[in-house]
Amino acid sequence: MEIKVLKDILSANDQIAERNHALLQSKNVSCINVMSSPGSGKTSLILETIRRLKGKVRIGVIEGDISSTIDAQKVSEEGVPVLQINTGGECHLDAVMVGHALDNLPLVDIDLLLIENVGNLVCPGEFKLGEDKKVLILSVPEGDDKIYKYPLLFHLADAVVINKIDLLPYTKFDVEGFSKALKGINQKAQIFQVSCTTHQGIEDWVSWVVSSIRYPHKRTVK
Repeated sequence: MEIKVLKDILSANDQIAERNHALLQSKNVSCINVMSSPGSGKTSLILETIRRLKGKVRIGVIEGDISSTIDAQKVSEEGVPVLQINTGGECHLDAVMVGHALDNLPLVDIDLLLIENVGNLVCPGEFKLGEDKKVLILSVPEGDDKIYKYPLLFHLADAVVINKIDLLPYTKFDVEGFSKALKGINQKAQIFQVSCTTHQGIEDWVSWVVSSIRYPHKRTVK
């Protein structure tokens, strides 16, 4: 009986992720992997980002989900190339899935690729995809204790977005305490406080996204 070893699986995934990254580099495409639990606002933040960069940065999107194309349909209505990956039960995207998606996206016409990972605060952190940056979204209603329960993703993130801050008056979410805890395990991560409902903080977030683009000379600015 064959026994799969997790270390070997992750090693094989990392090799394919390196190929994905090399492919994206060869096409001058920057890539951000967006992770969070279900309902924290990944799709909403991606939509707000697209709307503010429309005509300035050519964006493509990979939508990861267990099933359905609901989010991909919303993104496609913004007029950007989008490709849906349904994992059929897997709780994360892996490099093989993303590699197949890259083969079916017009990379020469994309400056920034946003990957919406499957909603989960555990597995996505273990699988590299070939991205340049990892972003983690935590919404206020989820509570400020998730950093203690799921530390890996917070440790890996280049940026952490606290979403739905319009709900802060109705919760016990401690922004200062959470920020201090994050800096305790991850000095590099930038923190953004946003609301996709009121649009507070969105401009600062979008400015960070633009600064993360490695090939600004490729951008199409009208």
